[in-house]
Amino acid sequence: MQLSAAIAERRAVREYTVEPITRSIIQQLIDEAVYAPSARNQQPWSFAVVLDGRRVESLAQQAKQWLLANHDSIPEGLNEALKNPGFSLFYHAPALILVMATDASTQADEDCCLLAQNLMLLARDQNIGSCWIGLSRPWFNLDTTKRELHLPQHVHIVAPIILGHPAAWPAAHGRKPADIHWLD
Repeated sequence: MQLSAAIAERRAVREYTVEPITRSIIQQLIDEAVYAPSARNQQPWSFAVVLDGRRVESLAQQAKQWLLANHDSIPEGLNEALKNPGFSLFYHAPALILVMATDASTQADEDCCLLAQNLMLLARDQNIGSCWIGLSRPWFNLDTTKRELHLPQHVHIVAPIILGHPAAWPAAHGRKPADIHWLD
């Protein structure tokens, strides 16, 4: 797939098949995604990966319960979805990657965002769907959650990304024209 096609055809996938994502595919995606630019080439990222769909679902339910108990963290309009007992915050995806900033430098989060975009485009190139679940980030960044997952306390989870084989690729939503200010 050409890069321009991967960019144009990448979608937030929220419906997956049960087919697992292999460790070797995840390793390949991460190995290639780390070519993202980073300030002063610090590469301030690390990863946590869950490849067991049942574990991903358990984490989805824990995050959902925390969000419901801390309703001030829920963006308007998502309250009803979260209250639905059948709603899964991670959409029953078979894999989860946490992209984590390893230091508190002012650019580390942005560097991790650049890497996360690479990862999602690389996944699309492999015909793998992805979705960045930003709503789960506050729960993942709790000290208690980090302890439960055996994550270092100093990391900051920037991009919780679910991955899986799409049941179908969502249609494009289109884009607004770019608002460009030419400074000649």
